[in-house]
Amino acid sequence: MNYRLIAHYLGIFSIALGLLMLPSAGWAVYFREWPSLAALLGATAVSVVLGGVLALLGGRPTRGISQHDAVGLVGISWLLLAGLGALPYVFGGIFGPVDAYFESMSGFTTTGSTVLGDIEAAPKSILFWRSFTHWLGGMGVVVLFIAVLPFIGAGGKMLFRSETPGPDPHGLRPRIKNTASILWKIYLGFTVAETTALMVAGLSLFEALTQTFGTLATGGFSTRQASIAGFNSLAIELIIIVFMVAAGVNFGLYFALLRKRWRAVLKDAEWRVYLLLLLLAALAVTLNIYRPNGGGGFLTYPTIGKALRYGSFQVVSIMTTTGFVTADFDQWPDFSRLLLLMLMFVGASAGSTGGGMKVVRIMVLLKMAYWRLEHTFRPKTVRAIRVAGVVVEDSLQRTIYAFFVLYLAIFVLGSLFIASLGLPFTGAISSVAATLNNIGPGLGVVGAVQDYRVMPDIGKVVLSLFMVMGRLELFSILVLMVPTFWRRT
Repeated sequence: MNYRLIAHYLGIFSIALGLLMLPSAGWAVYFREWPSLAALLGATAVSVVLGGVLALLGGRPTRGISQHDAVGLVGISWLLLAGLGALPYVFGGIFGPVDAYFESMSGFTTTGSTVLGDIEAAPKSILFWRSFTHWLGGMGVVVLFIAVLPFIGAGGKMLFRSETPGPDPHGLRPRIKNTASILWKIYLGFTVAETTALMVAGLSLFEALTQTFGTLATGGFSTRQASIAGFNSLAIELIIIVFMVAAGVNFGLYFALLRKRWRAVLKDAEWRVYLLLLLLAALAVTLNIYRPNGGGGFLTYPTIGKALRYGSFQVVSIMTTTGFVTADFDQWPDFSRLLLLMLMFVGASAGSTGGGMKVVRIMVLLKMAYWRLEHTFRPKTVRAIRVAGVVVEDSLQRTIYAFFVLYLAIFVLGSLFIASLGLPFTGAISSVAATLNNIGPGLGVVGAVQDYRVMPDIGKVVLSLFMVMGRLELFSILVLMVPTFWRRT
């Protein structure tokens, strides 16, 4: 690995992140939160100075970014930027170092797991930074830097692929800088649209922006202790449902719509399966929590309207890996709780801001399993696995299979480790599922109305690692644990 090249770009990214803290400092001035202003400006100064030192140590790049360097740079960048993003919490006296890193990583990876006990008592400017990290991480901080920094050059393609693994976005332009710019423009357009809609529904600019950041990044940080339930507004819930669904769609399809390529969108199999799963799951949960004669010890609803309202919101929030809540789904009947746990693993579409395994991977894995089953009694039959009419190459199939095996291994071993720290069964497995899939709330002691303060520090460190593994889809972080990866090239 080219350490000087890595240091140079880490420095540039650190400076850029420091400058991105300034809007939060502006809110500190607006709300007259002077200690928070000092904390944010101090964090900005540290980020800029550290970035300058790293950039100088790296010197001027003498060659382009290789695949090896790109994977390393993306993985290290996320670990470093989460550390810098934790500084406002530490300097502001909100958290100690471990909790601050957990909260920062949860923000950037759009997980939404929190250790903040009294959200509404926290300074508003810090809450803005907390939500803003969602928005930055939703489309990807490195993708943002590719879009706006003029000197990334040809290496941006390698960085883009390392931060957004999986199938390439549909219909985007061949120049990777243009691709990153298009994605962020679509993302910004959705941001303006949702913020405007929420303000029309009665929210202030501050609250509309922060809820929008959590929605479009499928993150889940809110400015209310009760999350979206704190607003008690059907109109706000409907707006957020619409934009959560939109954020879980492959953003390449939106570009195809802008180019009036309607057939490409209608033919997209993942999009159709994604919407079908949302519809069926919402219907199943609604019917399960609708109990006109009482819930028999469970939290249920006496009218179909209330069951549909709360059931559909939670289904969309969990499957898109947003993590907003309007009800304590941990008190629902076991069927609904188990279904929500399964949806955590499915996740949203590839190319979206959502986490999870992604719908397209589930589709490919099921087709691979079916083909192998058919092959046992028709060994001479040769079939190509297709998704949306496109053949899935053998190399991609092997990558998806490797991802699935590693994913399950990490989930099982992680659950065992968290359980060894003293957490009960439900809390252990759901905390790993919620962080690895970038969802936020789990079940039991980390449920919808709980937080992660119950987790020991070592558990928070491990779950922070799971968050970034889930956001970068394993490989860009796991390679950092391979000794031969660090050999100088």
